[in-house]
Amino acid sequence: MRSALASEKILSRILAIEKKLGRERVLSEGYESRPIDIDILMVDDLIKDTKKLTIPHPEIQNRKFVLQPLAELNGQLVLPKLNQNIIKLLAKTKDESILGKQSKWLRNPIKDYDLSKYKYIAIEGNIGAGKTSLAAQLAEDFNAKLILERFKDNPFLPKFYENQQRYAFPLEMSFLADRYQQLLEDITQFDLFKDFVIADYDVFKSLIFAKVTLQEEEFNLYKKLFHLMHKELPKPDVYVYLYQSTDRLLENIKKRGRKYEQSIEATYLQKINDGYLEFIKSQHSDTIKIIDISEIDFVESRKDYLDILKLIIQ
Repeated sequence: MRSALASEKILSRILAIEKKLGRERVLSEGYESRPIDIDILMVDDLIKDTKKLTIPHPEIQNRKFVLQPLAELNGQLVLPKLNQNIIKLLAKTKDESILGKQSKWLRNPIKDYDLSKYKYIAIEGNIGAGKTSLAAQLAEDFNAKLILERFKDNPFLPKFYENQQRYAFPLEMSFLADRYQQLLEDITQFDLFKDFVIADYDVFKSLIFAKVTLQEEEFNLYKKLFHLMHKELPKPDVYVYLYQSTDRLLENIKKRGRKYEQSIEATYLQKINDGYLEFIKSQHSDTIKIIDISEIDFVESRKDYLDILKLIIQ
């Protein structure tokens, strides 16, 4: 499996799952019946030996029921610390157990969701809504080409939060040019090894933010340029808008700790929310999915993540 979590965090999740399924961990000698047993065998080349966690698992070489399936998956996989591959360890093990395959396969629930019917998915939302986290997770799970907004490279962004009136127009113009170039190149460029494209923003984001930040005369000029450029860009097959309450957005912004964002006010976020909802209402399209995530956490909760997938494919 793949995970972005550290080994200690993975262990914490495993223990929580075992407890939820009825397992009570007690000190005992030898094997005993248990509702479920989940072990961490290896994490890449990591070697770890603490009171709570040992990686690789110290009993791999002594357990045929672990070695044989691993050998079928990748017999040349080298076990860290022992520096021997699985095939050699299987040949040398003293475990003489006779193994039999189960007739039923475990099925990853992610396979029940088919996003490959879409060529281009846009994940949108306010500042701190979690659109990048969701886009990255979807791209990882469904082999999609990931397009992330390059806001960190924009030199006007920190200045804008210090003096919005002065830097609003250069900020929005620089974002417009960069988003246009990135989407035009990345969406239209075919990737042989990816099934579809997913982005953590849509081109109309430029118009929504500009309407909030620019003076009327500036916005009218900006809008003319935007519509000239937008004609060349493909539209997403599905547009997912992650709605979060303003209070939750402020919590998320504070938690992720970007210094230049800490001065963002609730009124500004509310204007952005209103701008998105006004845009969505004007589209009259069944390709738009509004998902209220104010009371859920799809990063920490697998169930919440799968619920979002259901709403996307509906």
